[in-house]
Amino acid sequence: MNDQTSSRRSGGRSARREARSNKLPDELRPIRAGMEGGKYKPLSDIDVQKIHQAALTALETIGLADAPPSGVEILTGAGAILGDDGRIRFPRALVEDALAKANRDVTLFSRDGKNDLDLSGQRVHYGTAGAAVHLVNVEGNEYRESTLQDLHDAARICDVLDNINFVQRPMVARDILDTMEGELNAIYACTSGTTKHVGISFSEASIVPHAVEMLHKIAGGKDKWLERPFMSNSNCFVVPPMKFATESCEVMEACIAGGIPVLLLSAGMAGATAPSTIAGAITQACAECLAGLVYVNAIKPGHPAIFGTWPFGLDLRTGAMTVGSGEQALLSAGCAQMHAFYGVPGGAAGGASDSKMPDMQAGWEQMCSNVMAGLSGLNMVYEAAGMHSSLLGFCHESLILSDDLIGQAMRCVRGIEVNEETLALDQMAEVCMGGPGHYLGTDQTLGRMQADHVYPSLGDRTSPKEWVEIGKPVLIEKAKAKKEEILATRSKARFDAELDSDIRACFNIYLPS
Repeated sequence: MNDQTSSRRSGGRSARREARSNKLPDELRPIRAGMEGGKYKPLSDIDVQKIHQAALTALETIGLADAPPSGVEILTGAGAILGDDGRIRFPRALVEDALAKANRDVTLFSRDGKNDLDLSGQRVHYGTAGAAVHLVNVEGNEYRESTLQDLHDAARICDVLDNINFVQRPMVARDILDTMEGELNAIYACTSGTTKHVGISFSEASIVPHAVEMLHKIAGGKDKWLERPFMSNSNCFVVPPMKFATESCEVMEACIAGGIPVLLLSAGMAGATAPSTIAGAITQACAECLAGLVYVNAIKPGHPAIFGTWPFGLDLRTGAMTVGSGEQALLSAGCAQMHAFYGVPGGAAGGASDSKMPDMQAGWEQMCSNVMAGLSGLNMVYEAAGMHSSLLGFCHESLILSDDLIGQAMRCVRGIEVNEETLALDQMAEVCMGGPGHYLGTDQTLGRMQADHVYPSLGDRTSPKEWVEIGKPVLIEKAKAKKEEILATRSKARFDAELDSDIRACFNIYLPS
């Protein structure tokens, strides 16, 4: 082979590599937020019916305890029954009525309008979540308490990652002791770090009006906020098994009054606060979230609410949640199937790891549940990126690596297209009968190179020889370099000077301007 030929071929490869590394226009991307899942169904149709009927029976005969006085009034006014034992029971007709009133076409809005999340059908979206109290320090192989700056940096990183579709607060600012200031600063840290949809939780109802005031400022007024609410409330309205969380219910009522979409979150632990069986844990979660749906729609019919069945597994040897287990993947996939049965937007946990560091264990655990959640058509896959140590630790580098991982998971969700073009009989004839005997240079191969294939940003697909030539790059080191590159640039989501000054005049903001 002469030098000219070698140069030409090398140049072609280089050009193709460069094309693959450049960011594609949205219309050419092989994957995007909101692709339809639902082809994987771990439950049969009969199984789904059995779980549904069992959930209705639980609501009708067992009911839920500990509703706040306001909740008792709201629920009994809607037709629920307050028993002498203080438990509220739900007739089947009441549950069916709530399902009929429920908003089935929820859109979770982004601040810039470019990353809105359509939760209709079985459209899949991946994002962060959790309340980790530690940040993973990969350099020191250690954990430290998470800070407000860590939370802000996480939002900044998420903002530029294509496959992270929303940012529910993944960790707690342990450096702010005052509860109200901590939660208001969490709103500021997330919304000034990303224009994607944000999720926040509140400890007390009294905090919500202050949060709404800040959101009105960020949105440009009350009307603009109500038109496109870009933040939702992650609300643990129940304390499994089958008890309302009094303070969280009051928070939920305040959020509905303020126009904030709510995630109705039931997070039982199988074997501790939920039945140890997968079917039983799903049943209890469905019962609890159906009660939440009645609650929400009794206050305001059609208010945007996400059916948040989040049952977790439990390792009875250690007492830790098994968020990286096969059982967890099945729990979330089964929940997704129930959401589809009810026809309501739903979310569950997926993509978290029990591993302490972004290592091989983290990789297999995160991929397993992320893929199964996507294939099952879960609308909102929470905790899908960056979460370690059974939800106790969050890792910026792992967040970046998860962008690649979720890209591959979403490619699985997209599935296989079968049509005249993809069957490729014309290509076979051209290549095999008088052609070169391979498909490397065909128009179809080159033309569909980017449309059909997802190329990782950091994942290494070089040969051993090339790997040596480029300095034997280590994956975690590449993630660290990417993190530093992102954080070296001011976030595009930061508020303009006038708005920022207005917010700081009204609230004690800890982050520097």
